[in-house]
Amino acid sequence: MHRTGVIRMTGGWGGGGGPPVSRALPQPEKLQTNNVGKKKRPIEDLVLELVFGYRGNDCRNNVHYLNDGADIIYHTASVGVVLNLATACQSFYVEHSDDILCLTINQHPKFPNVVATGQVGDSGDMSATSPSIHVWDAMNKQTLSVLRCFHSRGVCSVSFSATGKLLLSVGLDPEHTITIWKWQEGAKIASRAGHSQRIFVAEFRPDSDTQFVSVGIKHVRFWTLAGRALLSKKGVLSSIEEARMQTMLSVAFGANNLTFTGTISGDVCVWKEHVLVRIVAKAHTGPVFTMYTTLRDGLIVTGGKERPSKEGGALKLWDQELKRCRAFRLETGQVIDCVRSVCRGKGKILVGTRNAEIIEVGEKNAACNILVNGHMDGPIWGVGAHPSRDVFLSAAEDGTVRLWDIPEKKMLNKVNLGHPARTVSYSPEGDMVAIGMKNGEFIILLVTSLKIWGKKRDRRSAIQDIRFSPDSRYLAVGSSENAVDFYDLTLGPALNRINCCRDIPSFVMQMDFSADSCFVQLSTGAYKRLVYEVPSGKQVTEQAVIDRITWATWTSVLGDEVVGIWSRNTDKADVTCACVSHSGLNIVTGDDFGMVKLFDFPCPEKFAKHKRFLGHSAHLTNIRFTSGDRYVVSAGGDDRSLFVWRCIHAPH
Repeated sequence: MHRTGVIRMTGGWGGGGGPPVSRALPQPEKLQTNNVGKKKRPIEDLVLELVFGYRGNDCRNNVHYLNDGADIIYHTASVGVVLNLATACQSFYVEHSDDILCLTINQHPKFPNVVATGQVGDSGDMSATSPSIHVWDAMNKQTLSVLRCFHSRGVCSVSFSATGKLLLSVGLDPEHTITIWKWQEGAKIASRAGHSQRIFVAEFRPDSDTQFVSVGIKHVRFWTLAGRALLSKKGVLSSIEEARMQTMLSVAFGANNLTFTGTISGDVCVWKEHVLVRIVAKAHTGPVFTMYTTLRDGLIVTGGKERPSKEGGALKLWDQELKRCRAFRLETGQVIDCVRSVCRGKGKILVGTRNAEIIEVGEKNAACNILVNGHMDGPIWGVGAHPSRDVFLSAAEDGTVRLWDIPEKKMLNKVNLGHPARTVSYSPEGDMVAIGMKNGEFIILLVTSLKIWGKKRDRRSAIQDIRFSPDSRYLAVGSSENAVDFYDLTLGPALNRINCCRDIPSFVMQMDFSADSCFVQLSTGAYKRLVYEVPSGKQVTEQAVIDRITWATWTSVLGDEVVGIWSRNTDKADVTCACVSHSGLNIVTGDDFGMVKLFDFPCPEKFAKHKRFLGHSAHLTNIRFTSGDRYVVSAGGDDRSLFVWRCIHAPH
């Protein structure tokens, strides 16, 4: 790693008081900090305030009402989220160490607001990393029980029994093991191999502590718990001609020992005891991913994959016999709706979709209210904070750029670009947005109208970072083609390239402009930090010149100023993103292990002390301070989630 000079600070925020004694002129500041007000205060802590995201793409039955419909509960990344519908405030359960895959609610009045969540794992060991089930109180977030299981690879389904005392879990291990727990004691009472292929769901009958049904790939089984033994019967099809065992995705229960299973082809099978008695053909045009029923009125909700039409929709409410139904349109604007979770409250149906929306639908008036939005496919790559307001943009693989409002706690807008987006940035005035795409194109939008001001494609591979110069004159576009292209915006929307930095030894990861718009610093995939002149594209190698540059922003993970952000036990691909606060006193980082860390800046000593914050499950892709250092926004790669952390500043 080449040397990037010793940092000396003016004023009293480096090593000691006063400027360093030097015969030369005092060193300029490393970072322009004129937008923070007179009193600069370091940040002491981060508190999780908001999470934008919902894991709907590969989970099911994971959104529920709590407290008579006042709150809803769901999960994303490794956090359980409780959302109060009146205030839009979120609270979090953060004790899981990895992605949550399933969630269920205890329906027994003796256990109000008791929740079970199961997480992913990759080991058959019983160490702290083995897949676990947490039983917790949704209101005070207290852990009531942790069940460590041999379900290597993770837990994909959890279900409480009628009395609320037993918990049933299904593993992602090769045997797809089914386990029954006395969760209060943390005791396993019975366990048995479930099926050679994937089991998607196993659920207790709503009035039983001994009977449950499992469904999966070409699988439906009717189970009985007898003491510590698990007995089971296969579903019998022979009573209906030409019926063949289909892959079953969902299960619900009716009175008189009826069971309903939803199939991958859109049919619903009706079983009496363990015998198939009827097939409701094409209940949905696509797979029936989820079903829900209550003993209260016996009505059945189904959710599937369907193109919205006058007659049909991805959400249906049926009578007790599955004879008549009413279809609801979700009004999401999607061509095909795909429902992954359904549940019912007072006159309302709560729906979770494959596209990371959670929607409340009125049973009487069919009105849709979208409660939660998220990126539907990951990774989320780009984050851009507004220069003065508490809003930010995110850009993702799903081809959307979304605008999020922190005080309003919601998504304000989204633009569908039709191609995966990699990076996004506001202009210094906040009136324009630049978006870099995976296919090498970049686009400039006007913020007020979201109209395209200009677009250009001078590269054929991904744009990794895009930045406006502080004087708003230049746009720098850094790509995987080992180049940075400069465009002069004063020449208008034709966007003819005026110059570029060549001979960069690897792809560009992060870029920052100097405060005077004359230089740009790059961090590259070769783990080198390089400085170039703007707009000539000439490399600056003279250390004395580099040392005197004041940067407008700092997002580089490389350089002597940030040596301390790298931990002991890493090969280089550990810290993925960083951002120095507007005050210049702190730096936050994101890494491959899902951790957000807060350090002092500059951070020249190795293995510097820091605070760490968990919640993201996989690698982070980006991190930014919002204006005035009020919040930090972190973006998860595979967890498709945006976390907003409130900054706690030191007292004066």
